[in-house]
Amino acid sequence: MKIFKTHFHEKQRAALTSVVAAVMLTVLKLLVGIMTNSLGILSEAAHSGLDLLAALVTFLAVRVSDKPADDHHPYGHGKIENLSALFETLLLLATCVWIIWEAVERLFYKPSVVDASIWAFLVMLTSIVVDISRSRMLYRAAEKFKSQALEADALHFSTDIWSSTVVIVGLVGVLIGGKFPALKFLHNADAVAALGVAFIVVWVSLQLGKRTIQALLDGAPLGLMDKIKECVETVPGVTDCHNIRVRTSGPRCFVDVHVLLDGKQTLDEAHRLTDHIENCIQELVSDCDVTVHPEPIETA
Repeated sequence: MKIFKTHFHEKQRAALTSVVAAVMLTVLKLLVGIMTNSLGILSEAAHSGLDLLAALVTFLAVRVSDKPADDHHPYGHGKIENLSALFETLLLLATCVWIIWEAVERLFYKPSVVDASIWAFLVMLTSIVVDISRSRMLYRAAEKFKSQALEADALHFSTDIWSSTVVIVGLVGVLIGGKFPALKFLHNADAVAALGVAFIVVWVSLQLGKRTIQALLDGAPLGLMDKIKECVETVPGVTDCHNIRVRTSGPRCFVDVHVLLDGKQTLDEAHRLTDHIENCIQELVSDCDVTVHPEPIETA
């Protein structure tokens, strides 16, 4: 119980740190974006704003997902993490729609002047440093606790690193275009950079969304059922392993298997053998709940 509480608080701490980082970055980017009229930075501010909302959802999801199973949720509350990740994906895609719309407006219909000041570069460089630190911390926590919600949050911060880099490239283009009249077309670099941000986020969001939907639809991890079958059939006394079913709920994995055993053995012997099978599967898949259904071998 003490270990569970320690893990629970560690997950919450990782999620809460993400919230604090998102607040700081959102405020900084919004202020500098308004000061400089940079769509690239404003799109990053919107991106960070939704990251903040997503981080809050992640924090709440982590608190709920570790609740023990009850009469209404016999498989526990782990699916809330998958729902959280899906919600974050939809938020990011909604942001991209606005960014693309505004970028096209600036490129073709409403040109605007961007001030590529030192503050613009400083806030984006600060964003990159914070994003690198937070994404590494969140990825470590996500891997340790097998948390899809924390992984989604880490993915957001990782995406921010690339998108912030794209924005800096756009600001450099604006700066060069202002100093060299022959390169005036680079004034559009900021809007193009915003499109770059949007396309990066769309691609990453679709990948995350695909995995999240698979988890919500109880899709089994690729190749896991074959590994379970191979593992179980190496146990002495097991003739065949079939009707394998695997589902995940947050960090936990639930496995059901049917096995053919010698029907002449005693109930106590069959029970010890099923315990051996459970241990074999749990060594293969950590934090796994296993149900073994023994069947007697049909003899002529």
